[in-house]
Amino acid sequence: MAAMTSRERFRRMFAHQEADRVPVIDGPWGATIERWQREGMPKEVSFVDFFGLDKVAGIGVDNSPRFPHKVIEETDEYSVYTTGWGATQRTWKHAASTPEFLAHTVVDADSWRKAKERMTPTRDRVNWEHLRKNYPVWQKEGYWIEAGFWFGFDVAHSWFVGTERVLMALATDPEWVVDIFNHMLDLDIALFEMVWDEGYRFDAIRWPDDMGYKGHQFFSPKMYRELVKPVHRRAIEWAHAKGIKAALHSCGDVNPFLPEFIEMGLDGLNPLEVKAGMDPVAIKKAYGDKLLLHGGINAVLWDDLAAITAEMRRVVPILKRGGGYIFSSDHSVPSSVSLENFRAITALAKELGAYA
Repeated sequence: MAAMTSRERFRRMFAHQEADRVPVIDGPWGATIERWQREGMPKEVSFVDFFGLDKVAGIGVDNSPRFPHKVIEETDEYSVYTTGWGATQRTWKHAASTPEFLAHTVVDADSWRKAKERMTPTRDRVNWEHLRKNYPVWQKEGYWIEAGFWFGFDVAHSWFVGTERVLMALATDPEWVVDIFNHMLDLDIALFEMVWDEGYRFDAIRWPDDMGYKGHQFFSPKMYRELVKPVHRRAIEWAHAKGIKAALHSCGDVNPFLPEFIEMGLDGLNPLEVKAGMDPVAIKKAYGDKLLLHGGINAVLWDDLAAITAEMRRVVPILKRGGGYIFSSDHSVPSSVSLENFRAITALAKELGAYA
């Protein structure tokens, strides 16, 4: 089969059709990139080009309340600052880690109402210059283009309101957190309608909404169906009305939600976190004809080349059958993975992911 562009591969995977090979992509931590640069990857070259990975472009918009950004503390190891979402967070500079959230501005229904007043769809929330400069390149080089939506339980509890606060409110005062979910999505839709109307087309929407952890979920399937799923469904219906795909990133064990995802017409799911309890082979057998699977390659094994090679040889031939699969780790590439290991892993992924 002749070589395809990344966009052609993705389109066929989402259509559950075979291609020349499965797409091969990933998301290394900043500390991982630093390691690879120490081990020989030129700083001026992107890791995507260096390893010959598939090309994916993301279009982002700003749907935050636009609270002031200021640096509170800066050291060689970390930075503490406030964000447009009103969170005070600590980000580690040379470690593979998510931010540490220290405080939040929105803590109840009253502070939410004040923040909501700041969240209106204005054109300056889109980086038009970035689009004018890069969109022609993405089209020419056959990128798969995704709209980065930002809404839902995960981004509300971590970036905006606080984990314990949102979990309690889902049970005791669900109306105000559901209003947050919906208003974030409303603003996403309004801004991406502007992007679409300007002639910038994208192939899919993708949004992060981590709803699980190791072996369990943050809330019950009943609570998901009643409070979160209707917002997810709205995003999917908007995408489908545009003739494009909808993909969800949800870390942790989300096994009980899989039938719900299928019922509302979700097109793709990532990252299939093995260490949390997700079995990509079992999911492929149960839902592989309906749901594109993205990930499912246990990141814990990536610093052991023999172990990860054996795992890939076990699962990739199954996951790629009939299309519907994108190769990547089951979260992000940790800094324990050497440049040479990643080179070998991606080369093997292309070999195992090839179709006759």
